[in-house]
Amino acid sequence: MRQFDTRDASVIVVIGSGASGGVISNELAQRGMPVVCLEAGRRLEPGEIVTDEAKMFERITWQDRRLGEGDAVPPFPVWHCKTVGGTTMHWTGTSLRLQPHELKARSTYGDVDGTTIEDWPLRYDELTPWYALAENRMGVTGTGDIGFLPGNNNYRVLEAGARKIGYRQISTNHVAINPAPRDGRPGCQQLGFCTSGCAIGAKWSTYASEIPKAEATDSFELREQCMVTRIVHDDKGRATGVEYLDREGTSIFQAAKAVCVAGNAVETTRLLLNSTSSRFPNGIANSSDQVGRNYMHHVVAAAVGVMPGKVHLHRGTHQAGLVADEAHSDPKRGFLGGVLFETVPFTPEIFARLLMPGVWGERITSVLERYDSLAAMLIHGEDFPAATNRITLHATLKDGYGLPVPVVRYDNHPNSVALRSFALQKARAIYQSLGAIDVFDMIGVFPATHNMGTARMGRNPRTSVCNHWGQTHDIENLYVCDGSLFPTAGCENPTLTIVALALRQAEHLARQFG
Repeated sequence: MRQFDTRDASVIVVIGSGASGGVISNELAQRGMPVVCLEAGRRLEPGEIVTDEAKMFERITWQDRRLGEGDAVPPFPVWHCKTVGGTTMHWTGTSLRLQPHELKARSTYGDVDGTTIEDWPLRYDELTPWYALAENRMGVTGTGDIGFLPGNNNYRVLEAGARKIGYRQISTNHVAINPAPRDGRPGCQQLGFCTSGCAIGAKWSTYASEIPKAEATDSFELREQCMVTRIVHDDKGRATGVEYLDREGTSIFQAAKAVCVAGNAVETTRLLLNSTSSRFPNGIANSSDQVGRNYMHHVVAAAVGVMPGKVHLHRGTHQAGLVADEAHSDPKRGFLGGVLFETVPFTPEIFARLLMPGVWGERITSVLERYDSLAAMLIHGEDFPAATNRITLHATLKDGYGLPVPVVRYDNHPNSVALRSFALQKARAIYQSLGAIDVFDMIGVFPATHNMGTARMGRNPRTSVCNHWGQTHDIENLYVCDGSLFPTAGCENPTLTIVALALRQAEHLARQFG
């Protein structure tokens, strides 16, 4: 792996090695462009990746302090990862395209009180070829010549109940997990708990795919355990590089031709807001006062059925089933936007903590004793942006890096409450149609790692941070690359769209700076 001089102003600095940062780094390195990727976390050794959610939570989760306000419950108001590979180490592999109407949310839904809904500055047909490229690159099941994975028992319960209540758009899901060896990675062995990182590498991640490919070139350097603290610019308003703390805590300046920020919404926001100057007193690229605003994370809850027979929901792929009949928007249901039903396993520990919080004794032990008879699903709905749902920096509290602690403010919109109520009712009906002994709602589940909207792209520089390339309106050689770009969330898991946008942005960067 090549090592670049910190004074080398020809490099593209990429901040973060996850779905967007890892992809952009590899794309540029394959084109022979010099890339320095700065990752705050460390690279795990292959033997450290184990099928154990509790151990992997400690090894890959970003656990530096965050504060939550409103419905963003402390001490864990937001979830993302701090490791080489970023949140692709934790994701389930679910790879779904946004629907055309979801890119035209303002045109479709109209002016919704309490929201800042906007249309995307991209048409669906502009994104389609990048979706196809991303699906092929990641190896998404059910696309091209790639078959689907088999359904596990948790899927079979979901499918049977869904069909019984009239649903038909049911599959074992589009996931970036190899059903057979492909692209140097093995086929899935159905080990389960895919959010533990995938011990064998069958699941696509930038850790297993993009980063090693980039390192095989002579144009890429990964610096792990390097926390970027500021983006620096010159008198003309062009980014000249970044300041970061290395693993020893030494402050280092890396010069750059262009800077790509891919830190996930929380860290992308914190970095932009913390990079103040006389030219940008409220944070770099923030003349619109939109950095940190319009935060979204999807409407998420879970339903758990105590079934009359054995299920063993922990066996097999994490999100092995999908029901998409309610993914459309129909105001007659009492809310706008769509919702998906996706299988999910939980460990006994998670059930005990979240299924019946505060409950003790026989009530909870009687359920946990039937762990092998439990079936579970997530409801996964569209979340609308709001200016007051935002990430800010605490005025006085600092973390271990000496950086202001992020404050996550999130309040559920009435549309989200109505969507969740409708979806949980349908979820209960699915399990009850099969004779479930009991069905529980889990509304207080951990927030998904689907953090979006805090540096959104748009045509109007007064209401957005970036243009349709992810290029900030204020600084021409500063780009945002991750889910922060999303003007709206749709109801689909965001990673496929993040990768498609990253591939598209990499081609643009190659034209601009190659």
